[in-house]
Amino acid sequence: MSHPDDGLKLRGRFRWTVCALLFFAATINYVDRQIIGILAPELQKIFGWSEVQYGYIVTAFQAAYALGLAVFGRLVDRFGTRIGYTAAIVFWSLAAMAHAAARSALGFGAARFALGLGEAGNFPTAIKTVAEWFPKRERALATGIFNAGTNVGALVAPAVVPWLTIKFGWSAAFLATGAIGFIWIIFWLAFYEIPERKHGLDPRELAYIHSDPVETSTEKIPWIKLLRHRQTWAFVLGKFLTDPIWWFYLYWLAKFLNARFGLTLSGLSLPLIVVYLMTDVGSIGGGWASSALIKRGLSINASRKRVMLVSALLVVPVVAAPRSTTVAMAVLLIGLAASAHQAWSANIFTFVSDMFPKRAVGSVTGLGGAAGAAGGMLFAASAGHIISRTGSYTILFLIAGSAYLLALGIIQLLAPRLKPVDL
Repeated sequence: MSHPDDGLKLRGRFRWTVCALLFFAATINYVDRQIIGILAPELQKIFGWSEVQYGYIVTAFQAAYALGLAVFGRLVDRFGTRIGYTAAIVFWSLAAMAHAAARSALGFGAARFALGLGEAGNFPTAIKTVAEWFPKRERALATGIFNAGTNVGALVAPAVVPWLTIKFGWSAAFLATGAIGFIWIIFWLAFYEIPERKHGLDPRELAYIHSDPVETSTEKIPWIKLLRHRQTWAFVLGKFLTDPIWWFYLYWLAKFLNARFGLTLSGLSLPLIVVYLMTDVGSIGGGWASSALIKRGLSINASRKRVMLVSALLVVPVVAAPRSTTVAMAVLLIGLAASAHQAWSANIFTFVSDMFPKRAVGSVTGLGGAAGAAGGMLFAASAGHIISRTGSYTILFLIAGSAYLLALGIIQLLAPRLKPVDL
């Protein structure tokens, strides 16, 4: 059955241009983020890092990311998405380039800390932008599309970084990838504004964007008030339990393939590209699936959680990855799990705009992201010690395979119907 507003969306599609800008920002974000994971085996040889030291370098990013998310969500609610994104990408691009000057574990840790602070601005701003530019029935799809940029970034990095490193050295790889963010800023400032201020926006598209019930209050909501609601904790705990698994793939996949199969820098490109090609399918497919179920008449609650349950089940086989006998088998298992994570992520992000008014979206997203980063920080610090002591990745993959079902159970207890919060 067609929706009464469906004719409106055929007359204007600038919101998808906005989604494209978010997609490329996420791509740049993940190129800058993943480069350390790709170069870790090489840098570890050059600078003599131990497994524990590498864990601490990753932990420095996670700590700053958690801190930045908690703060940035509030800032973007206050100053808006146009200013927020510009400030974030300038800061993280400079921090990414600063890695080229590092010559010790401490130096890389400091650069990663700065990068974490800047990159924390990406998701709170992007989720708030989606809430501003899309009605609820399209938000999961829009989130899935822009979130696919993280996979493209994770795909571009293994294709480009090894070549840059072999050709020009590891410092040049950090400088070149970090500089890309300044190109994106030009397009962002040239094209972006909130819908109400966007010159030339088709009035019918603006009406479609605002086709959800009108929010009458613009009052900013303090964190303590948000934390009183079970819906906030459903999102926060869901992120705390599952975000660390994605960080694990991002920072330890190259090291795992190197340790398990002896793959060197030149041999890592293809396996990493395959994994992140698979994640693109999960990100867009997960967002599309729940949006399609909503259009067929299912509730938002049923649509989101059905996709998330399937995603959680598809992650489970990754526990067999450490026992894989071939690179292809390991890549298939990890690629399936990473793809399922992105399908999960596209839907859990939309929880915020499903349950909270737009004026609280940045703050709640920041709280959840901070919780995810805190979980990642604990996971990263523990991972270095676990690998150092056991010489095995088995325990880490067991955690990865079970986290999503546990998280979904907690979400169902706290937010059984994704009921909107009464603020």
